[in-house]
Order: sequence, then structure tokens, then C-alpha cells
Amino acid sequence: MTATAVVTAVLAGSAACGTVEQLSAGKKLDRAFEKLGEKKTLSFQLDLDTDVASLKALDAESDPAPGEEIPDEAAELMSGATITFTVQSKKPIDESGEKDFVGMAMKIGSPDGDLAEYRVIGDYVYLRADGDALGKMTGSPVPAAEDLPPEAGAIKDVLEGKWVRFSLKEMEKSAAEGEGARGGSARDRSLDARTQKKLVQSLREVVAREVRFKTAGGGDGTEHVTATAPFRTLVTELFREIRPLAKDLPPGMGLPTDKDLKDAPDAKVTADFTLKNGELSEVDVDLAALAGKAKVRKLGLTLRMREGTRPTAPAGATELNMKDLMGGFFAGPAMSDAEFDDIDLAGQDSPQDEF
Repeated sequence: MTATAVVTAVLAGSAACGTVEQLSAGKKLDRAFEKLGEKKTLSFQLDLDTDVASLKALDAESDPAPGEEIPDEAAELMSGATITFTVQSKKPIDESGEKDFVGMAMKIGSPDGDLAEYRVIGDYVYLRADGDALGKMTGSPVPAAEDLPPEAGAIKDVLEGKWVRFSLKEMEKSAAEGEGARGGSARDRSLDARTQKKLVQSLREVVAREVRFKTAGGGDGTEHVTATAPFRTLVTELFREIRPLAKDLPPGMGLPTDKDLKDAPDAKVTADFTLKNGELSEVDVDLAALAGKAKVRKLGLTLRMREGTRPTAPAGATELNMKDLMGGFFAGPAMSDAEFDDIDLAGQDSPQDEF
């Protein structure tokens, strides 16, 4: 939710400096995002606008090791995958704090059915997944539910695509022992309002300086606002503004350096915002220019706004005990110091580049 708020705030009104056309386009986007913020329930769908041939061409350009090429099944699933997200609050979205949100739902779908679904209702998280499909997508088949030991418990239901649920409070309680070393609870590590405001203002200034906005009319109350910027220049400037705030960001958020970004393509990327009667209905981002030498047919992202539906708790979900799960099924037997000392790693190859 923080990331979504930052992105929308940056785009809304970020063309406040520049030509008359920039001002006009910025005001239209600003008002469109204001209308989104006035809603109490908000839904959108994200599609990867590409095909199998393009994904395999991108993969080949990255020069994967023999046997590490993207599986055909994974390329097919990715090319047809969609992510649907819904959030509901007791107040308008732009007036909501963390305690105001009462429900959230995210679903990853494919032409053959749902791959995974995740909901947060009150103090509980609900989830289900198609283990077979995800196994094919990752190239790592999942075990059959009947092959798991009895202590796997509700994990069997997960593998069979059934709903399971666990308590957020229990999850935080189970993780509390390790929180001190990581700098406090998850809530403590989230961006505070002051940091968010500074971050949004800095990013807005970059967008206003580097992005060029244009408007084009359409029929039936439809209008398009396009935003174009050189990719490497934009992301480099954005991260330069973020780095001074690094100490206020959640731990573990590694930020790339200018050196890391120097090889990023500097081709111009365009985002097309479709407004219907002044409301944002779709965003299309053309990423083909970033494909380098890979011969892609199409490569982009499409975000479609949808009417929000109230997230509800699915019936019949099996209780998943987080403490037993993390302490038993996944933890495995404890290893003594003597057993650890007997392990010979000297002759094994270490992936130094990964470190």
C-alpha cells in the first residue's frame, strides 16, 4: 500500500512545472488520481503484455547457462498471467491509515485458471495456490500431498489447492524472537508519514524535470495523457533522490548505485494513461525499447481499473499454525556443532558472483 501511495502521489501533479501542455496534462492526471483516492474500494488488474516468443528471446539474450533456460510452461504462464488486486477501507483511500483498511485481496490468474490467491480479512490471512501449475512455472515440481509427513498438517491442503488461513497476530508473535536483530517489528520498519512526504516530493521533482507529458483527445469522453522519459536517466535520478532517505527506509531495501545503473538502456519509454470522463481507466507502458538486441514482438505492461468488490473470507479454510509450521515442518532437526564441523565444503564450488 505504501508503494502504491508513493507511485500515485508522484504521478499526480508531477507535471506542475513546464509548458502549458505539461500543466494541462498534469492537472488532468492529478484530478484522475484524486477520483481514485475518493473511493473506499479500489480494484485493478495488471497484465504482462507479451507473448511466449518474446519472453524466450529475452531469456536467450541474457545468455542463461545450459539447462537454465526458461521452461516453455513458464513462458506460457507468464505471457497469459494477470494480477488482480482489490483493497477496501472504511474511509476514502487517500484519507486512510493502516487501521482503516478492512480487506485486501490479490489473485494471480492464467488462461487455464487461478494460480494463487491471497486475502487479508481482519486479523487473518487466507491463501490458496495451484501447486502443480506453479511447479511447472518454476521448473521445480512440488511434492504430492500424500507424500508429505503427518506433521505437514495444513500444508497438504495448500498443495491440493484448498484454502488455508493463519493469524497475523500469531505470525508476528512467532517472528518476535528475531525482530530485535532486524530492528523492530514490521510496523516499526514501515515508512512513516514524514518520510513518505519527503520521498514523494523528491520524486515529483524528478518526474516533473525528466518526463514529458502530452494530451490527445478521443471520442465518447475518452482522453489520453502520455508520459515519456529516457529510462536510464529517469531511474538514475529517482534513486539519487531516494538514497539520502535510505536510513529511514525499511531494513533490507538495497538501493542500486549509479554504477549499477550505467548499463541500463537509455531508450525512451512511454506510458499511456487512458481517462474516461476524467477517471483513470487504463495505463499502458511500452517496454519494447528496453529489450536491447532481443527480437521481441511486443513487451509491455497494462493496468486496467476495475470496479471494486468487497473482499470476503472464504468458507472452510483450514487453520495453519505458523509456530508449528516454522518450528517443526520446515525447521528440520537441529544440527550439533560436531555435526556441522564434519561437513566438508572445501571441495564444493561456491557461487561467489551471487554473493
